[in-house]
Amino acid sequence: MASMVPSDKKNNYERLFASCTIKEDKYPEIDKITAKILLNKVRYQTMGDLLQIPWYVIAIIHCMEGNLRFDTHLHNGDSLNKRTVQVPAGRPKAGNPPFTWEESAKDALVYDKLNLWTDWSIAGILYKLELFNGLGYYKQGINSPYLWSYSNHYTKGKYIQDGRYDPSSISKQCGAAVLLRRLMEQQLIILTNGNIVEQILKLGNKTMYYTGTVSREAKELQTLLNRAGSVLRVDGKAGEKTSNEYFKYSHTYLAGDPRNI
Repeated sequence: MASMVPSDKKNNYERLFASCTIKEDKYPEIDKITAKILLNKVRYQTMGDLLQIPWYVIAIIHCMEGNLRFDTHLHNGDSLNKRTVQVPAGRPKAGNPPFTWEESAKDALVYDKLNLWTDWSIAGILYKLELFNGLGYYKQGINSPYLWSYSNHYTKGKYIQDGRYDPSSISKQCGAAVLLRRLMEQQLIILTNGNIVEQILKLGNKTMYYTGTVSREAKELQTLLNRAGSVLRVDGKAGEKTSNEYFKYSHTYLAGDPRNI
């Protein structure tokens, strides 16, 4: 199976992820989710190794579909005590209920052909995550809350049931892209495709807050931040404005910034 994100979607995913900022009041809730994900990392890793899928992709799907509960189907959150009732119904077809979480998870991931996907870049991950839920939000002209809820890229509009869209409804669930972004901000995952967010986090760890000395690292960081949507003067003086922009990605200020004390 070819692993290719349509070019228009690829550019959009990359742009949105690079400019994504998490709503400040949502950090405590999101951090509780990521902490719970980490508690079960070995379980996700085992399934990921079996199917050649990054463990954190499985964990994010589990959060979105089953609220991280291991007594539900990964397909849609239905009870493991019987085959799925919601779409896709009647899964898994093989075996007999009650199912283990691992049996159901393997069926769900193979059913959606995630085991055949090889593009685990930012765009590749977001594309497959959105496909898992469906592309219906494109028809409504909004960014999918399944990806972007709790961020600056989503305000309102939601499918409250299959085929029924409410433009005024607001998602109360953290989006999958936001979870991915926070895992990166916490440096709990490292993506190998050289994406701009990872570069910002890595370079930011090497950049000192401006105290009178212009630095090459500060210039490079300012350049990267501008590529991600900031508007900074690239002068090598990583002062308050640069530190504020870096904070959006790392949730901490640059080393030496007095606000870290």
